[in-house]
Amino acid sequence: MEEPPTSSASRGSTIEETERMINASLRTPTVKFLMEHLGKSGCLVGRDFFKAEKCGQAVSGGYQPGHGIEVCSNHVTLQDEVNQVIIHELIHAYDECRVANLDWSNCAHHACSEIRAAHLSGDCHFKRELLRGYFTIRGHEQECVKRRALKSVNRNPNCSEESSKEAIEAVWDICYNDTKPFDRAM
Repeated sequence: MEEPPTSSASRGSTIEETERMINASLRTPTVKFLMEHLGKSGCLVGRDFFKAEKCGQAVSGGYQPGHGIEVCSNHVTLQDEVNQVIIHELIHAYDECRVANLDWSNCAHHACSEIRAAHLSGDCHFKRELLRGYFTIRGHEQECVKRRALKSVNRNPNCSEESSKEAIEAVWDICYNDTKPFDRAM
């Protein structure tokens, strides 16, 4: 799940505005690339895979296996936010497509996909971190990936805070360095 940016968390958009932003996002190169690689992996993704909804949780969106990607209209305002949510969640969909027996209730499996999504989607670019109020010169990207992965895995009812931290540490090296389907992180 993608946490909402602090800048727009209180404003949000209408369902119709969010649907228009989803349509625009589907035309961006990174989203097209991810959808193409989902198809090559045997998981075709169409427009009906993406839905704009009002969400109860304070998240910008989420991926639900078998249901697709939800973008939370009440927590996004800008096109860039919708693009970010869709890219992040498509990485989860790609992980599920390519990994046999991925078990979202398993803290290590969940942690691995969250690490990859935070790292590969650009969630932790320096500018985004500055906008969130985080400022570190060295190591900001890895700190951000760990922080964001921990927030997401902590939402998993099967993972305590301690087991979430342990899972992230246990899978860190292999999952952080796994950049498929990209050649390298964005």
